[in-house]
Amino acid sequence: MIAELREELKKYREQGKTIGLVPTMGALHEGHASLVRRSVEENDVTVVSIFLNPTQFNDKTDLAKYPRTLEADCGLLEECGATIAFAPSVDEIYPEPDTRQFSYPPTDSVMEGAFRPGHFNGVCQIVSKLFMIVEPDRAYFGEKDFQQIAVIRRMVDDLGFRLQIVPCPVVREESGLAMSSRNTLLSSEERNIAANIYQTLRKSREWMGDLSVKELHDRVVAEINAVEGLQVQYYSIVDGLSLAEINSWDESDDIVGCITVYCGNQPIRLIDHIRYKG
Repeated sequence: MIAELREELKKYREQGKTIGLVPTMGALHEGHASLVRRSVEENDVTVVSIFLNPTQFNDKTDLAKYPRTLEADCGLLEECGATIAFAPSVDEIYPEPDTRQFSYPPTDSVMEGAFRPGHFNGVCQIVSKLFMIVEPDRAYFGEKDFQQIAVIRRMVDDLGFRLQIVPCPVVREESGLAMSSRNTLLSSEERNIAANIYQTLRKSREWMGDLSVKELHDRVVAEINAVEGLQVQYYSIVDGLSLAEINSWDESDDIVGCITVYCGNQPIRLIDHIRYKG
């Protein structure tokens, strides 16, 4: 499948056509669709990869329960105008174990990097492989995975990939809950509960003038934890570029609050963020 894809893309490239790539792990939703539609608008050819990458899951239980909806995914991609759906097997992507190590501290060592050891190494492994296979002019990523984009930018600079990383805005459900493939694992009651995450983050913008960074952090955590069914794993208020934690609102002109919350009895791990400055 990889050889066939490369051959097809070579023909497009020889015609001077631009290629956009949207990497996904499947279980596509409107957030993914927005990335695909943007790529279709900005490129002659859009490749969407559907690959549930095992190397970025440090928790194999999490991998096992990740939703898989390939047939529905392909239908959505057709509706959005994608040119190619690339859904390789694990053996095709990793015929041999990928032993490459990527390290970009503090960008990949805080937040998700601290709580999911090896996660971003796995992300860099698969994304770099996709970049080498597809050789896109542009690659599209959702800003819901804010830290992931920062890590991928570091990797692109490190490895010298000649492409543009295009971050795309978070797409939210009517309640404000960030769209995620994991949302399909939530009951309707849990979805309503999870809406409190972004509602609290939005309110926290109004507290900036009255509270220090630490006081705001503690209030956000306390308010979310007070909702039955929610438990904050971490809330970090960081510089938007380096992702290093800040201690004062004057410390940076680009400040983002990044949060991970467990929801429900299973529980389901949800991430979100809010921009305070920049």
